[in-house]
Amino acid sequence: MKTAHDVIKNMIRTEKGTDLLVQNKYFFKVDKRANKIEIKKAVEDIYNVKVNNVHVMNVRGKKKRVRFHEGMTSSWKKAIVTLKQDNRIEVT
Repeated sequence: MKTAHDVIKNMIRTEKGTDLLVQNKYFFKVDKRANKIEIKKAVEDIYNVKVNNVHVMNVRGKKKRVRFHEGMTSSWKKAIVTLKQDNRIEVT
């Protein structure tokens, strides 16, 4: 059985994510096999908040080159979690 910390890997801090903090939306990097229900439960357990909505998207890896060798970065899954009205996650 997966624990909450197995599902949520880390919080993503980007410029777009900072702008969406006003709308009570937070970005997380999550396990590729996790579904919306598992993500919702994990965020509620870790941060002690109530989740209103979860949007999930798969982010494809990008092509990278080092000199003559070409490779790919890993694909990963991103979740945008919307919290209920009076809930906040303290972001430093």
